[in-house]
Amino acid sequence: MNAEIRPVKTAAEIGLADLFAAARQTLPGGSRTEALRLEAFDRFSESGLPHARLEGWKYTDLRRLVRDAKPLAPLPDASKVAAAVPGLALADLGLRRLLIVDGVFIPDLSDLAGLEAGVSIRSATEALAADEPVLLSGAERDPAALLNGAFAASGVVIAVAPDVVLERPIHLAYVTTTGTASAMFTASRLEVGERARVTLIETHEGPDLSDYQVNTALQLIVADGAEFDRIKLTCEGAAALHIATLQAEIGARARYREFGFTTGGAVVRNQLLVTLAGKGTDAQIHQASLLAGRQHADTTLVIDHVAAGSQSREVFKAVVDDEARAVFQGKITVQQGAQQTDARMMARALLLSDEAIANCKPELEIFADDVQCGHGTTTGALDNQLKFYLMARGIPEKEAEALLIQAFVGEVIDAIDREDLRGALSRIMTDWLKGRG
Repeated sequence: MNAEIRPVKTAAEIGLADLFAAARQTLPGGSRTEALRLEAFDRFSESGLPHARLEGWKYTDLRRLVRDAKPLAPLPDASKVAAAVPGLALADLGLRRLLIVDGVFIPDLSDLAGLEAGVSIRSATEALAADEPVLLSGAERDPAALLNGAFAASGVVIAVAPDVVLERPIHLAYVTTTGTASAMFTASRLEVGERARVTLIETHEGPDLSDYQVNTALQLIVADGAEFDRIKLTCEGAAALHIATLQAEIGARARYREFGFTTGGAVVRNQLLVTLAGKGTDAQIHQASLLAGRQHADTTLVIDHVAAGSQSREVFKAVVDDEARAVFQGKITVQQGAQQTDARMMARALLLSDEAIANCKPELEIFADDVQCGHGTTTGALDNQLKFYLMARGIPEKEAEALLIQAFVGEVIDAIDREDLRGALSRIMTDWLKGRG
């Protein structure tokens, strides 16, 4: 008889089980949602926290990195919330801000006035109570997504009707104000109707001295012929753990643009699960990371070409200083019916110290024969010849390095259509460069 071998539960896994047992009766949701939460946590309990023996998590071992389970964040303090608003990232760009503080959507401090006809914005708590499909689906095998499905209690649900053009981008502003170690789980859903045009901006920020954890998820459905842009800025506190899951389904002839920019957080993982479900879809995904100290940032992408004639371009760049580590795992899958797919993926890492690390693992999985697909990766240091050229013309060494880094990252920032957003991200990059030793 073969005995079943089960891994020993860590203190964090035991703590999460206790936390779920105590919180489950207070989490929003009808009978359907409650059943989904129970199933999600049961599945998580079987696998536990992701570890290096899981292929998709081989470079980001949460079983080792997460030592304990943080308590759920308390309801946000009204005075702290009001004080945080003026200093929010991108607050001066005239965006339609939707404020999520300590994992809770705050309608009273969100910009909900004057919505265009055909646009609705609601609390995810309200939608969960009505058993609407807010929690992640189709990501059942991922432990982080399972945890989000078990615990998520707030977020926003946005619907944009066909042919609606949003003049102002929607800004999901996630802010952590709690000064104690705590955990926040949010889930949001955005549906973009046929031929509609929407820009979504996400910012995630929090205090440097607080040991907090964020697990956030977004379901995105983009209908046929729509145009959708998303910019995500992760500038969490220096001790924060940030895990974000995007599950996107893009329709036929749609235009999809994705840009991610990571500068903050102790451990960050952005996982993107994108399905190009219709014919003739055009997708471009760009990511940039600026890392220093002992930061760890992981971008994991799976893009699935399901229908014929779609195109995708993925470009990922990381600047890694000190003892930081950048991870890129990207997989392009082309299904049997997705003939005439054109897909390209490139990952580049710039190492600024001998201790910096970059792990890049691009993959192709192709089941069709009439396709054009490719991937590549490069890792290296600054070009000493170019650096010497600049210094020979009187530019100090640090300034010469900054110019080369700006040129390296600028290529992906320039892919953003809006000039004001390009300028804001360039200023964030400049501030990061000024902070180098």
